[in-house]
Amino acid sequence: MKIVCLDMEGVLVPEIWIAFAEATGIPELKRTTRDEPDYDKLMHYRMDILDEHGLGLKQIQEVISTIDPLPGAKEFLDELRSFVQVIVISDTFEQFAMPLMKKLGYPTLMCNTLEVADDGRIAGYQMRVADSKLATVTALHSIGYETIAAGDSFNDLKMIRYGKDGFLFKSTEAIIAANPDVPAFEEFDDLLAAIRKVVAE
Repeated sequence: MKIVCLDMEGVLVPEIWIAFAEATGIPELKRTTRDEPDYDKLMHYRMDILDEHGLGLKQIQEVISTIDPLPGAKEFLDELRSFVQVIVISDTFEQFAMPLMKKLGYPTLMCNTLEVADDGRIAGYQMRVADSKLATVTALHSIGYETIAAGDSFNDLKMIRYGKDGFLFKSTEAIIAANPDVPAFEEFDDLLAAIRKVVAE
């Protein structure tokens, strides 16, 4: 039994924080897990900047409503789900992700949740489980699945390396260079073909 585990941002949809940084003109918010592997450090950095500028969940959701999946992402997911089960595993938050999941045809999503104050300020966040991507694929293996994973960032590498097979997708030159043993793709058709080959083995 095989199951595909996909990262969300950078793989299926644009990076939400980068889109928000561009919309607000705050370049510091362009920092993502491609740049900072310590997610807790990254989130506190983001929350401090939001507080400094008086921004909260409402403003972020307004930007998210304008974001569309990456070109070809929905078609890729539709075709992928025609021959294998798929889970999207993301470090994003339910309050961010659901409008994007609608545009992708509601694939199964495992992510985290924000703690939002009455005034809309993002006060904190709750991770579903520590090291959630690795924890999820480990759990899937414990119930009889072999995982095939794809992602673009530092925080995807454990998930990618743990399973039967794994791929980098639309990653950075630095991450690709640091992981030369992991096949890297830029186009959905190429990733789909690679996954299809592993599923058929």
